[in-house]
Amino acid sequence: MKPSAEPASIDAYIAACPADAAAILAKIRATIAKTAPKATEKISYRMPAFFQDGVLVYYAAFKSHVGIFPPVRGDADLERDLAPFRGPKGNLKFPLEVPFPYPLLRRIVKARLAELEEKALLKRAKKKR
Repeated sequence: MKPSAEPASIDAYIAACPADAAAILAKIRATIAKTAPKATEKISYRMPAFFQDGVLVYYAAFKSHVGIFPPVRGDADLERDLAPFRGPKGNLKFPLEVPFPYPLLRRIVKARLAELEEKALLKRAKKKR
């Protein structure tokens, strides 16, 4: 489902997907925007993405699943809950035929925000040295 050429916008990316995937992507987009209101959106690597102090989340539609990238680390409870959705490289694959777990997505976004904030704080501390 990923377009072969760079989509002109996130709206264009979502519109180019089949209706079932497009509805999920639109709700993923809204959920991330609500959970991370300071994040900015753009197309990166031909996928919709949110950025805040770095890459917050990429999301994309595929033939039979929606992918969420990059892998989430550092929260044992969250990692356990994500285990059924992990792909070979740790990226997340949510099958299109089951309801998308939006509460889990909110937890992913919050964990990624915390991870990126920690990295930003370490970077600022290094600059002060």
